[in-house]
Amino acid sequence: YFTEGAQKLQEGQCEAMAETSQPVVFVRKKQIDHEKTLTAHKEGKLQKLLEMNGHTPVLHSYDYDLIVIGGGSGGLAAAKEAAKYEKKVMVLDFVTPTPLGNSWGLGGTCVNVGCIPKKLMHQAALLGQALQDSRKFGWQFTEEVEHNWMTMTESVQNYIGSLNWGYRVALREKKVTYENAYGEFVGPHTVKATNKRGVEKLYTAERFLIATGERPRYLGIPGDKEYCISSDDLFSLPYCPGKTLVVGASYVALECAGFLAGLGLEVTVMVRSILLRGFDQDIANKIGEYMEEHGINFIREFVPIKVEQIEEGTPGRLKVIAKSTKGNQIIEGEYNTVLLAIGRDACTRKIGLDKVGVKINEK
Repeated sequence: YFTEGAQKLQEGQCEAMAETSQPVVFVRKKQIDHEKTLTAHKEGKLQKLLEMNGHTPVLHSYDYDLIVIGGGSGGLAAAKEAAKYEKKVMVLDFVTPTPLGNSWGLGGTCVNVGCIPKKLMHQAALLGQALQDSRKFGWQFTEEVEHNWMTMTESVQNYIGSLNWGYRVALREKKVTYENAYGEFVGPHTVKATNKRGVEKLYTAERFLIATGERPRYLGIPGDKEYCISSDDLFSLPYCPGKTLVVGASYVALECAGFLAGLGLEVTVMVRSILLRGFDQDIANKIGEYMEEHGINFIREFVPIKVEQIEEGTPGRLKVIAKSTKGNQIIEGEYNTVLLAIGRDACTRKIGLDKVGVKINEK
């Protein structure tokens, strides 16, 4: 019951309840017939009664019913689903450039710097292996087969570009507004959208959906952001990475190490402790053994403590200084490229969640 507790109202309630065995609903002194309760709820009449202050309804006017912050798989799916119910929807999506200046279009990690380009480069490596295997089945080549990194990345990026455009078209067809701008809360129902030119706009919405995803983590050591790359850079790297050190033991680290080696590059993986933490370790160890059998080197129980540039270039030459996790042993190595794949952090720290009372933990 939602009542103001007056004696007269209580007497009226008792009389109403005596006339029926069905539940009797009162909202702000107004009786809602049992048979019409569900209908009233569906039509929004119950909600309007609950929002009334005395006899004056509290009305809100927002620019949108829903604003989605983030244009990845989750954000796009949610925006299109909401639009199906004739809601006014906006998507704000913005990619903060990597330390090396790389950014990309609509679609999020999977499409631009994750699943899609990884699978395409993995397929490129498989094609190379198939060519080698084909010799055993009678295929002959008049010239030595070589891989061209630039040709591959151009094809990969062209395909990704077609997907980016397809997502924009899909939003337009669903009448979802898309803006390439960084969304940041400035109040409970207001976000500030800042585009790449620094132009700011304010938008209001009744509800918001946060789908900002994650970005690669850096080591926090001298030279990491200046000279190292991440998976956010690898798939559009404008030159062949050459001799590569992959730092990390995640599936991102091992997948990248695998296809780079498959493309004919010299690859080393530096592992702090175990491979594929959180996965079955029997299988994880078999994966490591398989990779070693196929020419990938592993440096176990070491972590980088400094990265120095020896020579500029595309690629250049880098010196990596690493320390043992079991003692004070220090080792050094030279590589053309250092790829960091040590984990990812949620992109929720700089979107103004404190302005709307949302707390986040250290991770």
